Amino acid sequence: MALFTLKDGRKLEYFENGVVSEKAILFLHGTPGDATVWKKWLSEIKICRAISTSRAGYGNSDRHKGRTVADDLFDQTQVLDHFGVKEFVVIGWSGGGPHSLNMTRDDRCAAAFTLAGVGEFGRSDLNFLEGMGPENHEEFGAAVAGEESISQWMEKNAPSYQHVTGSDLIEALGGLIGDADKAALTAEVAEADAASFRSALKHGFSGWLDDDLAFVQPFGFEIEKIKKPVVIWQGNDDFMVPQAHSEWLHKHIPSSTLNFVPGHGHISLVEIYRNQIIDNALVDTWFVGPVREKLIENLLVS
Repeated sequence: MALFTLKDGRKLEYFENGVVSEKAILFLHGTPGDATVWKKWLSEIKICRAISTSRAGYGNSDRHKGRTVADDLFDQTQVLDHFGVKEFVVIGWSGGGPHSLNMTRDDRCAAAFTLAGVGEFGRSDLNFLEGMGPENHEEFGAAVAGEESISQWMEKNAPSYQHVTGSDLIEALGGLIGDADKAALTAEVAEADAASFRSALKHGFSGWLDDDLAFVQPFGFEIEKIKKPVVIWQGNDDFMVPQAHSEWLHKHIPSSTLNFVPGHGHISLVEIYRNQIIDNALVDTWFVGPVREKLIENLLVS
């Protein structure tokens, strides 16, 4: 993990795989979360540079109070500039989903991938909360009521995630996970996810609060105008970001493809399909023809 100084003086935390390349894959975490949640993904990518960042307010990244989803472009493009990236693919999970779509506004973006990504609040054809677990109803209800209300919710609920352990995680997530996710949360996976929560919230919950406030207002860019390829991955046992969100995104993004995987949830999706998603994101985006099979063979080190 390292810190990068942005043009406005804020620090942004990032993690990278050390591969020198003008091509990169940029990973954007969920809510709450930080760059460490992608550690296993980055360690397996050998074909190009791989970078994950901790969004403003998470981990050691300084807060950007009042930020929108669109504002994150300012931060991420500077990190890409720092590494001399000329072309990139972006992957965003959950709350990172709309942030990955936001990156298509950078001309260097070759494609964007959303893994159970959040739809846009307030749109007439998306019932944002329908199908979510009860905890999300309470959380986003507080966010809609304003900063004071969501701050009070955070004061009450965030501490349990600041200190959560792997053995506590299933209970802590409560109604936000179904059978598929509970099965995916092996001792190893649960401890890695719990460690990411602890890392993300070690200095407080401002990143989580600012994410929630950003998600109950317009993204700040028009997804209908996205022309870059967008691949949407989604399961139907997801109570954090229900299937309807990905279907809504697919409906409104003309350049999108929906990869629907029945029987999977929010966590099982990224655990079971990690290799396929990396293959899809890198090999299918940049490489075709006879070199493809060799590249797939050498892409991952299991």
